[in-house]
Amino acid sequence: MEPPELVLASNNPGKLREIAALLSMQVIPQAQLGIAEAEEPHATFLENALAKARHASRAARLPALADDSGLCVEALGGAPGVNSAYYAGREGGREQRDARNNEKLLRNLSDNRRAYYCCVVVLLRHAEDPRPLVAEGIWHGEIARAARGSNGFGYDPIFFIPEIRKTAAELDPAQKNRMSHRGKALAQLLEKLKQC
Repeated sequence: MEPPELVLASNNPGKLREIAALLSMQVIPQAQLGIAEAEEPHATFLENALAKARHASRAARLPALADDSGLCVEALGGAPGVNSAYYAGREGGREQRDARNNEKLLRNLSDNRRAYYCCVVVLLRHAEDPRPLVAEGIWHGEIARAARGSNGFGYDPIFFIPEIRKTAAELDPAQKNRMSHRGKALAQLLEKLKQC
């Protein structure tokens, strides 16, 4: 097997599937190299993505790709935002946390249901890269009244896209990747890579 071109700084299986489907280059998840997830203590998606990419690149001694993403809800002042993964606490596995996060969000909303997913992707050529490639994708929608669909992960069952009258969890993976915040950010990143 030839060495990986890029280490992917995530252990989230949903993100790993989406990123692998969208990229045309060889990537290896950091867990396969024995690299633990980095801390994400920052207040912005960009700072967290940079911290994750630097951590993975330093540990693997390879170029690294990281994303930080989350759901921002207008009526909640942008929350859960960078705290999306742990909005309802850190206890339990990923699926349990996702279910609790969705339940909490649905409880906290009334009439204004406008929301958007944000994804910031960072590519570092090496751990101390002074000029990281950065791209951002935004996916506008609203919060549904109840969960629908079984595809996707995280807030996808309650993220409703009015133009097509479906939640993100009702889309097949290829359709979601064409529309999503992560798909838009990675498409922008690949365009930037062509210009390097």
